[in-house]
Amino acid sequence: MRKKNLLVLCLLLLVSFSYAQENVVSKSKTFKYGKIEPAEFDSKGSGADSAAAALILFDVGRGYFELSPKTGDFAFVFERHIRYKIINKSGYDYGNLELRFYKQNSSEEKLDYMDAATYNLEGDKIVISKINKDAKFSEKQDKNFTLKKFALPNVKEGSIVEYKYKTKSDFIFNLQPWYFQRSIPTLYSEYEVNIPEYYKYKIRSGGYLFLNPKQEYVNETFSSSAGTLNASCLKLHYQVENVPGLKKENFITTMEDYVSKVGFELSSVTVPGQVYREFTSSWPKIVAGLKTEENFGAFINKKSYSKSILKDIVKTATQPDTVLQLIFNYVKNNIKWDGNYRLYTSETSQKNIFEKKTGNSADINLCLLTLLNEANITASPVLLSTRENGAHPGFPMITDFNNVIVQAEIGDKMILLDATDKDHALNMIAYENLNHQGLKVNLPDATAAWISLEEANLSKTNINLMLTLDKENKLSGKLYLSSTHYEALNRRGKYRSATNETDFLKDYKTDRPGLGIKNYQIQNLADLAEPLVESMDVTIEDNVEEAGNLAYFAPLLFERTKENPFKLEERIYPVDFAYPKEENYRITIDFPKEYHLDKSPKNEKVVLPDDAASFVFMFAAEENKLMITSKISLKKAFFTPEEYHYLKELFKNIVRKQAEQIVFKKS
Repeated sequence: MRKKNLLVLCLLLLVSFSYAQENVVSKSKTFKYGKIEPAEFDSKGSGADSAAAALILFDVGRGYFELSPKTGDFAFVFERHIRYKIINKSGYDYGNLELRFYKQNSSEEKLDYMDAATYNLEGDKIVISKINKDAKFSEKQDKNFTLKKFALPNVKEGSIVEYKYKTKSDFIFNLQPWYFQRSIPTLYSEYEVNIPEYYKYKIRSGGYLFLNPKQEYVNETFSSSAGTLNASCLKLHYQVENVPGLKKENFITTMEDYVSKVGFELSSVTVPGQVYREFTSSWPKIVAGLKTEENFGAFINKKSYSKSILKDIVKTATQPDTVLQLIFNYVKNNIKWDGNYRLYTSETSQKNIFEKKTGNSADINLCLLTLLNEANITASPVLLSTRENGAHPGFPMITDFNNVIVQAEIGDKMILLDATDKDHALNMIAYENLNHQGLKVNLPDATAAWISLEEANLSKTNINLMLTLDKENKLSGKLYLSSTHYEALNRRGKYRSATNETDFLKDYKTDRPGLGIKNYQIQNLADLAEPLVESMDVTIEDNVEEAGNLAYFAPLLFERTKENPFKLEERIYPVDFAYPKEENYRITIDFPKEYHLDKSPKNEKVVLPDDAASFVFMFAAEENKLMITSKISLKKAFFTPEEYHYLKELFKNIVRKQAEQIVFKKS
């Protein structure tokens, strides 16, 4: 729970920081499509963004509602006007635009209009290249989604490109979100949304920028073939200027967690003449909706197929632990994950999924859940947002979840289950699911509670080299690799995904020049309860250098940390390793009697506050043998921005120490 508290504290600090960044912005600006000022061609990034490939000159959006002549209901209209300056060839992609549209039955999202052009300054003349009809493409992604692509002509270094378009959507549960910050700098960004009084939305904002929010109520008239409707509307306005590009950093979930943005999810509807409807106003309301959802609760409650196959799975087993393991193994080995994280199943029938032998994460884990319940093992779905999807805000919003796993209960043991990978053991969920917390759902009672998804166990990598150095400075001997938990999962995944063992070893040698391997063996590949053990005979050439009668080399060979992953002076984001880990390196070298140690590294130990992480380096020698051990321990996965400088200093010492050389003098 301490880790969860640290996360909450860090998020509170982020919110505090974002509001501390208030800055006065000018009044709203007006931009006319096609009116390009010559000075815009001189625009470029500055400071940390001086090398930016492109620059957003402005990005202005407006969202509002209108009555649809087709349905008679409200539809959401979104207008956007954006202009880029292309600075170098790496920014050419900003001359392209992709828009994704959804359709379900008679309801749809559609493009209402599009204007786009490229502007180039040739002498004192601005040459305009409008988008061509043959530069517009539509790509049907599946039965619901269509991707529309647009490519502007004559995009080159120094070009200005401009897009202006309008979309209309019958889907109003989620309104178009707005991103004020992107990977390239933005000079001006503004978003305005008008929401009729009948609709209440949860508003989610994030990031470090102060968005200068303003709100007021305005009266609007909505027209349709049935007449007119006067209503009060909540007008929300956000505006920022001179926004730096968002820089990707190491060891983070997703930059989506830290980008400045606003999003909207429908909470309730009170349209005149209709019954008041709540959508996601509370967790019980959300769970009640999930309970009847045909691709979630109704799917789980269909028990006939689970009942028909359960006896063949468990056979004569009666112990709950054994039954759980048999069911877990059966699902892992009979449904292959298709690579998609989903909250809802793709089918309404478990039989169809087992017959297809493939499915998304919800297909697999909800089939697992149904079998466990049929075997009288208490199990519940756990909703979560993957690392790539970003942290869930914590308040009732269903659309911020994109995955589901299972928690089973046997006695007083709570066991997390994720059957999307045959190499997952009990209490091991996919790396992408290690996003701190999940919402455990009790469908019968329509309740929910947050549970921790923090990984407590250290994932270890042990590297043991037992070598002999000959007079030609060639090293030979044995290499043993041992890995546990997530480190073992990674190694197993690489081994299984390789075409064959030869390719697996070829890949292993890619960044280890001079390494030769023979007699490779792997143990416990399928025994997930045991460490994965690899052994091989090795020869290592070209890693010992000579200078006169001296021979010297860095004893960590290929395994040393060559650069500090933490380069910034300050970091405003937390550091998230996903799981605690430990790397142990041990090398023993027998060297010729003619060689004498001339220089060797000294022992060293660095420990972070509260023993959160440490580095230990030890050297010993006797007669013609030396031994070095190096141990890096990260005992927790999550470090706050305030702890960043400790981590940076730790890895600075690791890089320095592991680069130190041993020097032999030959007699």
